[in-house]
Amino acid sequence: MMTIPPASSDIPVTSSAVHTPPSAASGSAAFSGIYQRTLSSGSVDLDAIFDAAGRKYNLSPNLLKAVAKVESNFRPHVTSRAGAMGIMQLMPGTAKHLGVTDPFDPEQNIMGGAKYLREMLNRFDGDIELALAAYNAGPGAVVKHGGIPPFRETQNYVPKVMGLFGGEDITAGAVANGGLDATEATGSSGSSFDFAEAFTQMMMLKIIEMQMNSSNQDDKKIF
Repeated sequence: MMTIPPASSDIPVTSSAVHTPPSAASGSAAFSGIYQRTLSSGSVDLDAIFDAAGRKYNLSPNLLKAVAKVESNFRPHVTSRAGAMGIMQLMPGTAKHLGVTDPFDPEQNIMGGAKYLREMLNRFDGDIELALAAYNAGPGAVVKHGGIPPFRETQNYVPKVMGLFGGEDITAGAVANGGLDATEATGSSGSSFDFAEAFTQMMMLKIIEMQMNSSNQDDKKIF
């Protein structure tokens, strides 16, 4: 069983460095460097944010990146069918609990996801697999089932994240500041949105519409 020790401190997530000059930011002063890089390059350095989140919550940046890779493939503007938002796929209630005011802001989202994962690790005595299961299915489900819940999604989710975490270092790259990131622009799919599925649904709706139009024409002929 892989475990992570508890963090020495738990700093609230109230960062706004991507949108606010460092002198007015309410987050850690360490984020002033990220803000400067964002301004000079016109993009947001995700790896820098993951590194800062790892330091803040005593987590491996590679673990956080593994979660983000599986959750959204590092897409900051994606929303799942269930309503989970952003890179770390935070549900609205969870985002509010974490103090995330803009879930589509990469920094707030990653810091919020890191804080939530730290909360789950503390709750389950540093057990990474149980913490990941709680991140995916909720801590109540983990407690209820006494371990990883027997849900297909969660059963697949935990080993997928663990496999990435235990592999080579993950590079998150950068995303455009305020626009679509490279992954979204090319249409690559993450875990939260399936473009092929969306296209199939669109075609099915088109076929149904054509059938209805054809039926209407037949009705006109009869009457």
